Amino acid sequence: MAPRANWKGFLRLSLVTCPVALYPATSESEKISFNQLNRQTGHRIKYLKVDADTGDEVPNEDIVKGYQLEKDQFIEVTKEDLEEIALESTRTIEIDEFVDRSDIDPRYLIRPYYLRPDGKVGHDAFAVIRETIREMDKVAIGRVVLTNREHIIALEPMDKGLVGTLLRYPYEVRSEQEYFDEIQDVKVTKDMLDLAKHIVNQKAGRFDPEKFEDHYETALVDLINQKRAGKVIRPKERPKGENVVDLMDALRQSVGRASAPAKSAKPAKKAKKASAGQKEMLMPIAGKKPAKEVAAKKPAAATRRKSA
Repeated sequence: MAPRANWKGFLRLSLVTCPVALYPATSESEKISFNQLNRQTGHRIKYLKVDADTGDEVPNEDIVKGYQLEKDQFIEVTKEDLEEIALESTRTIEIDEFVDRSDIDPRYLIRPYYLRPDGKVGHDAFAVIRETIREMDKVAIGRVVLTNREHIIALEPMDKGLVGTLLRYPYEVRSEQEYFDEIQDVKVTKDMLDLAKHIVNQKAGRFDPEKFEDHYETALVDLINQKRAGKVIRPKERPKGENVVDLMDALRQSVGRASAPAKSAKPAKKAKKASAGQKEMLMPIAGKKPAKEVAAKKPAAATRRKSA
């Protein structure tokens, strides 16, 4: 069962229209999170909305939006004011143009969503739009209104659905010149470039996110498990950086290190499953799913954990 849709409306290409639903394609909910506590009592910290001058708590019905002109001077903007300027395209993703994927600067990418037909009707029209984008090998650029703001959205086919990525407006992207202007112009010799290319070729591969493990998340799980078991946490010795001054020497050492046979290590996928098993131990901790629910979803991981 798919999660609740963030937005429902219509996808339109000229006169072809179909009802669609928009779902978040990513989630941060599985990451370890912390609460702030009172060290003395162990109770959670509660935040109150208070008047900055009087210190009195302000009820929600008395809180309004305001735009700051200068210090201590604001223009109040009411809900009615915002409704007056509400955009008409609140329920339609209107496809404006089609562009090459390479035309979209990665700095403009914000976050992805899944787009699928909403309900039993409109699947034919949705398929026509999806397959047209696929066959043309283009990205469809449209507009969508989320939380009263209009966003640019880039639509691409994925399997039987579409992936819609929100894009930033130009005023939200900083110019690179203010950061890159002071970088020195350095002449890179052919020998250095050849060595660097050799390192790249030795490390060449295909991007597979399953290869990568969130080591910090794994360390957090391990830390909490140890503290839960009452173990004493001892600081680990930090690895010392190698002091290589000569750039050519550093490149040669890198080539030698890359060509040396790798030490036996567990594949990343196994490490990932092990961390998932560790996470199951943490399920009773507040804010996580019950252990039984996770175990039911991941019987293999749970079995491996018990036999470890």
